[in-house]
Amino acid sequence: MREFTGRVAVITGAASGFGREFARIGAGLGMKLVLADVDEAGLEATSEELRRAGAACIAVRTDVSRADDMAHLARRTLAEFDGVHLLFNNAGVGSGGLVWESSREDWEWVLGVNLWGVIHGIREFVPTMLAQDGEAHVVNTASVAGLLSAPGMGVYNVSKHAVVTLTETLFHDLRVAGSQIGTSLLCPAFVPTGIHESERNRPDALRNAEPPTASQRIAQASTAKAVTSGRVTAAQVAELTFEAIREKRFYVLSHPKILNSVGLRLEDILALRNPSDPFTYKPEVAARPAPER
Repeated sequence: MREFTGRVAVITGAASGFGREFARIGAGLGMKLVLADVDEAGLEATSEELRRAGAACIAVRTDVSRADDMAHLARRTLAEFDGVHLLFNNAGVGSGGLVWESSREDWEWVLGVNLWGVIHGIREFVPTMLAQDGEAHVVNTASVAGLLSAPGMGVYNVSKHAVVTLTETLFHDLRVAGSQIGTSLLCPAFVPTGIHESERNRPDALRNAEPPTASQRIAQASTAKAVTSGRVTAAQVAELTFEAIREKRFYVLSHPKILNSVGLRLEDILALRNPSDPFTYKPEVAARPAPER
């Protein structure tokens, strides 16, 4: 996809982070924007900023985990702009801790947003893209957590691994269908986006009744430190993503050095050996096993 002026972009998670930066670039390219997020205040701030800059923009409060909300988003998009050309399934939340300590509510919340949000986006918008029979592109935001299995991130890892295979399958299915729709899989590492504060938008019905365990507190603190100290910005990742869209490139990694760890994981699989520590190449942050008793 190389022509952006006048085209329609739908962006979930648009109130902050990557979503807001996608919207800013889209506005600069003359795109019509449909912004979606559960954070109404942040969503309105983003949309107001872009409208002041002259962008054609609507904001739709959307819980991507809800099929009805995503169907409403699709209807609003077509009613307002009569098409969709660029879809960013970007909304995401995080949760950590030892995998057996994750509650049912943790699983439902994270999978609902990170995985079902992408599923709903594909189901609602790809058929429209196919019917248009023109240039279009889908970007699904996963994570390096979809390529590796770091300890203390079980729920998040599962959600992002699912997005990776879903997006790869979408790529193949579109090819089999003879479609020219492009597909990109965004796998960022730690970038200052605010995802470590996603608990603020957690639905009351899915909040935990019990206080966080020790492992969950440690995971939260580690994630916050890693995210806030990230040197690659959300704006830089958004630029990389638009480059991939122009080039019709599938894999988009914000931190290419992580490929060393991805390669090690693939070597483990091919050699049928036990999984290596995913932080082998960053020993300063590698997990330390508990001492034997």
